[in-house]
Amino acid sequence: MVVDSTEHKSSLKQYFPQFCAATTGTLFAISDGMTYGWTAPYIPYLISNESHIVTTKSETEWLETCLLIGALCGLPLTIYSVDRFGRKKSLLFASITIFIAWVLIAFADRMLYLFIARFLSGMAGDMAFVAAPMYMAEMADQQIRGFLSGIIYIMVHIGSLVVYCFGPFTPFYVTPLIGSAVVITQLSVFTFMPETPYYLMYKNRREEARKALEYFKPYCDIDKELDEISTSLAKQKADKGRMQDLVLVKSNRRAIVIMTILNTGQHLLGYTVILMNLHIILESAGSIYMESSHAAILFAGIMLISAIFSSLQVDKYGRKVLLIISSVSSAMCLLAIAIYFHLKSTGIDVLPVSWIPIVSVMVYGAFFKIGVGMVPIIVTAEIFPSNMKAFGMTIADAMFIIGGIVGIQIYQRMAGPLGIHVPFYFFGCWGFFVAIFTHFFIPETKGKSLDEIQSLLKGEGKIVRDNNTAVVT
Repeated sequence: MVVDSTEHKSSLKQYFPQFCAATTGTLFAISDGMTYGWTAPYIPYLISNESHIVTTKSETEWLETCLLIGALCGLPLTIYSVDRFGRKKSLLFASITIFIAWVLIAFADRMLYLFIARFLSGMAGDMAFVAAPMYMAEMADQQIRGFLSGIIYIMVHIGSLVVYCFGPFTPFYVTPLIGSAVVITQLSVFTFMPETPYYLMYKNRREEARKALEYFKPYCDIDKELDEISTSLAKQKADKGRMQDLVLVKSNRRAIVIMTILNTGQHLLGYTVILMNLHIILESAGSIYMESSHAAILFAGIMLISAIFSSLQVDKYGRKVLLIISSVSSAMCLLAIAIYFHLKSTGIDVLPVSWIPIVSVMVYGAFFKIGVGMVPIIVTAEIFPSNMKAFGMTIADAMFIIGGIVGIQIYQRMAGPLGIHVPFYFFGCWGFFVAIFTHFFIPETKGKSLDEIQSLLKGEGKIVRDNNTAVVT
């Protein structure tokens, strides 16, 4: 089997329309990152005497889970929306919903409003995190697809950094105002971006697809590109996508296993727990070297820098190398935190080495984001065929949500009666499992077209490139 592909010289001018669409299309992720990290600085406030809302500790724990339950409940709407209305309109609808949630938080005077807002944010975030990777994968040139797909995580960590910087030091309403401003900016700009050529061709809207390609890829042969998309879609439409095909078709089944391990693995490596409880964890460590609020800002800054680095390098070094380095390094940091808290629980004086949790968290943030925290969303957007992409990406997102709920519950149920070190031992061990799984089971998708990736997943052979031609042997 021979698959033609064209290599283009990388230039800012050439790829600028794609970069512009990717940037404006993922602005919502800044707001989503603020939502995700919102509980870290605000739970201590809500349970304090200064809180303007009467709150119990058990209620604040549900604020974390409520976000993920909302995301889980939003799955049916997500599946329907991304295929019925398209990737672009789904992103815009999600942004409007996030805006409503921020308004509720800004004017909240009782916990009910906060629960509703978190639930809506979860639903909107679920739809956006399914639609955005689909949008990036379908409009981007394969030479920069990994970089553009990673922009969403850069935006998320800008949001986390914002909420860590402003949350502990400004009035309660400031964070919702910032989040609302970000969403309004996206709605004002991204509205004018085209839908993806893949989706438009999938809906038999060839002329609109042509215009979209002329905007995204003015350097390519438009007719040839349309014909390649049409051929690829025809092959995938020959067997109309059905939910059961995720299990019955070998390539889809392999894709489901890959995205399940990677998406749940992010949370079982402690990401959600640390992001949502960072202030409390660092205060429990009893470090004398840095205040928790300042450490949280540094942590968010490190993760942002790491996310940018990963986005720039993922198309150079590939997905597998970054995943393995990231998971092993993160696991070692988590085990260091676990050992510290374990020794502290036995009565050993750990004050002289109370720098260990802070340093471990910072190193964890750096290495987690170069691989496990970035690559899964790129890979899951690449490994499903177009006729199964809505199903596959939604299930992938469901696994991400379930992993988050499981990770939070493991932490909350174990840390109290058994000690905070127990869940961290578990998270650390899971990191080594992810590294082993990646090495033996995940194919490298760097530089390959979506059609070539499907050939690899089906076990049809190895991609061998000869100049401008990709041969599946």
